[in-house]
Amino acid sequence: MAETQNKRQVVLDTETTGLSTADDHRIIEIGCVELVNRRLTGETFHQYINPQRDIDAGAMEVHGITNEALADKPKFADIADDFMQFIDGAELIIHNAAFDVGFLNHELAKIRSEKRTINAICTILDTLKLARDKHPGQKNNLDALCRRYDVNNSNRELHGALLDSEILADVYLAMTGGQTSLSLAAEVVRKDKGKATKAGKALIKKRKPLKVIKADDAEMLEHDTHLQRLEKASDGQCLWLKMSE
Repeated sequence: MAETQNKRQVVLDTETTGLSTADDHRIIEIGCVELVNRRLTGETFHQYINPQRDIDAGAMEVHGITNEALADKPKFADIADDFMQFIDGAELIIHNAAFDVGFLNHELAKIRSEKRTINAICTILDTLKLARDKHPGQKNNLDALCRRYDVNNSNRELHGALLDSEILADVYLAMTGGQTSLSLAAEVVRKDKGKATKAGKALIKKRKPLKVIKADDAEMLEHDTHLQRLEKASDGQCLWLKMSE
């Protein structure tokens, strides 16, 4: 029971130099936000990383991070302990988890003294798989899910690991039927300072109310006609008609 009451989740995203570890592409940014009992705690992990190689032009168009911007940043090996400590024991929430986990394990494997893998210290929830199960045959990238669940991603002109993890936290909470971080953002405070963190502030945005669109008379007539066709085809077993009687 205690474990359920204190469930810790870390919403995670990465940016990389390219698409495949087979070509030795590397991680250049990691962004994480923490949830405990489905509420933002304000704790984050965010780090830019020097990949020790050039960024593909196509990847640069997606995230806008340049080789020059990373020249003075630490290498992955330098931040690995802090990162692993932050995620240790948590359930990781990742969109297209195989991609990010594959890159993280690729980085860990390059550190001779590091014997751990992401899968060994965390459980993983893939929100892409979750979305495909809930919305088969539809677009389920992060932008599409934001539109579907009315999550504000207006600041997302380019991909960024911390921003995307904040947005994914909103999407995950909405998609799994609980309160979203918007309604809980007022509770996102640092215990030591009593002020909202950067991660919390990024999620405190006004959202437009959901539109309620009612069927017009023509649509209702077409609906009733369709139900009559179902009633005939099912030999009088159309449940929708019975429920409306």
